Amino acid sequence: MHALSLHNSLTRRQEEFRPLNPERVGLYVCGPTVYDRAHLGNARPVVVFDVLARLLRVLHPHVTYVRNITDIDDKIITRAAERGVSIDTVTAETTAQFHADMAELGALPPDIEPRATDNIPQMIEIIGKLIDGGHAYAAEGHVLFAVATDPHYGHLSGRSPDELQAGARVEVAPYKRDPGDFVLWKPAAPEPPGSDSAWEMPGWESPWGRGRPGWHIECSAMSWRYLGEDFDIHGGGGDLIFPHHENELAQSCCAFPGSRFARLWVHNGMLLVNGEKMSKSLGNFRTVREVLDIAPGEAIRLLLLRSHYRAAVDFTEAALVEARRELDRFYRALDRHAPGFAEAPAEVPGPVMAALCDDLNTPAALAAMHALADRAMAGDAEAAAGLHAAGRVMGLLQASPEAWFHGGEDDAGVETAIAERLAARKARDFARADAIRAELLARGIVLEDGPAGTTWRRFDPRSAGPAA
Repeated sequence: MHALSLHNSLTRRQEEFRPLNPERVGLYVCGPTVYDRAHLGNARPVVVFDVLARLLRVLHPHVTYVRNITDIDDKIITRAAERGVSIDTVTAETTAQFHADMAELGALPPDIEPRATDNIPQMIEIIGKLIDGGHAYAAEGHVLFAVATDPHYGHLSGRSPDELQAGARVEVAPYKRDPGDFVLWKPAAPEPPGSDSAWEMPGWESPWGRGRPGWHIECSAMSWRYLGEDFDIHGGGGDLIFPHHENELAQSCCAFPGSRFARLWVHNGMLLVNGEKMSKSLGNFRTVREVLDIAPGEAIRLLLLRSHYRAAVDFTEAALVEARRELDRFYRALDRHAPGFAEAPAEVPGPVMAALCDDLNTPAALAAMHALADRAMAGDAEAAAGLHAAGRVMGLLQASPEAWFHGGEDDAGVETAIAERLAARKARDFARADAIRAELLARGIVLEDGPAGTTWRRFDPRSAGPAA
């Protein structure tokens, strides 16, 4: 059995993963704020932690993977007011879109997907504990966490007090004891001008008046409810380390003295588009749905896994084409042994497991999969079964080769074109036969003539040619 080690953002070193209970592993990952379609940056942590959850399930008998939905936030409120619809309408639509997009990337749903608004009582309870312990105070309808009461504040991000204050971009407010104090509860605001009867400002009753929670307290409450005061792994994007995860850690440890909250903190690196940070102002902002319109979700997933999760990944159309060609090669290796490779589930091959257990090294795992593909292409059926098993833990290669190579095409239309080409060849109209082949090639369909007739498969027409 391979021992898993992961880079711990809290200690800044790679550590062997020692779960609190090897029989029941707990993983919490910050999920989306549902006000708009998911973009590629949102997709990266979903794919990364989907692989980690799959790996943990190979290593441990029971894993509880919790990924939340933030369904109360200023951006959600603004979007609902702009549209003149209820907040529930915005969050329901956007959550459904998120689920559909992530499913196309091959991400399995988490075991538990709590919504922030379903956990308000737990948030109020934790805030009460913080006030009772002297770590929070009420002021002008707000409740704030007093950062000066936590001697460990700043350890996760590694920032000095001055850096913490500068990086927090905190609101200067007269009711704060310290500029770095952050909001746990805020009063419900009045409805914005111009909102109609379909729109209502959200709020919940609390000991401090009608209001709503701050962002950071939401994840502390949901992880506590479903995983307990202490759990194994907390994950998310590196952009969340400060202030979100720093504040989560502080308020959870102060609310539950003696707890350590998450034992391991795992963060993925940022996503670039054409070498630059993705932004609408640069014109390189890409939603997952926009990219799914030009490429299969499995190719997007492979592109995201070709870089180590802690490094930046650069999304380009050329890289997407290359990922698709790489998948063509894997599926062609499996096709040599279809359907036998899938008849009996195989164990994940040792080199793939070793790579993934070494801080989730997906580039090394993919290299090991290429070695398996080499052997499978040479006739090794056991290697084909191993390649399929490796794909299972990576969230890849779970379609049939036929579905992959014919995916998204009108089979009847292609077969009609093939029949027309055959008729043209029989009539010695070779110019028409060649034109049909060229038309199909432009659509990404390559024809292969053999003793048994003509077969076809898909490839990306933007690449130099079919994958070898």
